[in-house]
Amino acid sequence: MKIRYFLCALLVIVLVSCGGGEAKKVESAEKKQAQLLTMEQCDGYVKATIQDPWNDGKVLHTYILVPRDSAMPKQLPEGTVVRTPIQNALVYSEVHTSLMRELGGFGAVKGVCDANYYTDAQVLSGVKAGTIADCGNSMSPTIEKVIAMKPDAILLSPYQDASYGQIEKMNIPIIECADYLEYTPLGRAEWVKFYGALLGKSVQADSLYDAVAGRYLAIAEKAATAKSKPSVITEMVISGVWAVPGGNSYMAKIIADAGGDYPWAADKSTGSLSLDFNQVLAKAQKADFWFVKWTGINSLADLQSQYDLNKSFEAFKQKKVWACDTEKSHFFVRVPFHPDLLLSEFAAVLHPELFPDVKTEFYYNLK
Repeated sequence: MKIRYFLCALLVIVLVSCGGGEAKKVESAEKKQAQLLTMEQCDGYVKATIQDPWNDGKVLHTYILVPRDSAMPKQLPEGTVVRTPIQNALVYSEVHTSLMRELGGFGAVKGVCDANYYTDAQVLSGVKAGTIADCGNSMSPTIEKVIAMKPDAILLSPYQDASYGQIEKMNIPIIECADYLEYTPLGRAEWVKFYGALLGKSVQADSLYDAVAGRYLAIAEKAATAKSKPSVITEMVISGVWAVPGGNSYMAKIIADAGGDYPWAADKSTGSLSLDFNQVLAKAQKADFWFVKWTGINSLADLQSQYDLNKSFEAFKQKKVWACDTEKSHFFVRVPFHPDLLLSEFAAVLHPELFPDVKTEFYYNLK
């Protein structure tokens, strides 16, 4: 599909059936990127359906979002009813508290889990002051603290065959944040609309997504005009295993949209391939660029110290290795709902002649 046509198609709106009547789909047919999320504006509520990532054709969860200031509709479809905007949320992940701030809904964050992993100064100061409850470990929250804060929603990331223990018995809406399981950059970013609906910030969410998608597509269109298509590999061998992104994965999509050639592009996997070092070397030794996400790699010598044969790659020899220190950067917090930032960096590294003014935020060249 032509990028220009795609941008025009963002304005298309379609109608779908909802509870026996007509309802306007929140996202258009052409615009919709999320594979796991569907949102429908019905009479007096929004129906959000999340597909089960592990079982094709099955639903993981259905949410019925009813405005807090309106009467409860008499006839509702099956699903977990959530009064919106949520006002007293327990949030398990910094990526979601960060997004809530960006949407103007940070005031709803009243509790967090795994506070020791947060870098957000506002969350940490709130925990210290006692205005944000520290509910302990996300795998086993401190139930007494959860009860005391009386959350009206619990935002957590689901996993296969998940069991949430005692909190499942507390009659509190559990919001399963499956956005991280989307395998396209804009697919994940589009989940901002779901969180916007939960927070009563749909206008802000739509605006944010449209801006991100517009920038992403513009970068991809420009990168497509490049005269060269350098080959790219990512990550590295750790404990004998190299987690290589599958050909239909998030990272493979970023590489393709940045104007790069990916050695595993023909693979159909949306997750990672568990390969050994020799398998990667045999297929991608001549790759032009190498992108690595890890902590404490500040030089080529550091990369070689991780595994001596890393020096065998052409990208290493040509000093075209780019690293992201995930401990120092905010990669995992910023990128999920702003994939345009990551695409911009990849495109600028691969095609500096097209993007001369881009300054990298996450990746730096190892010398």
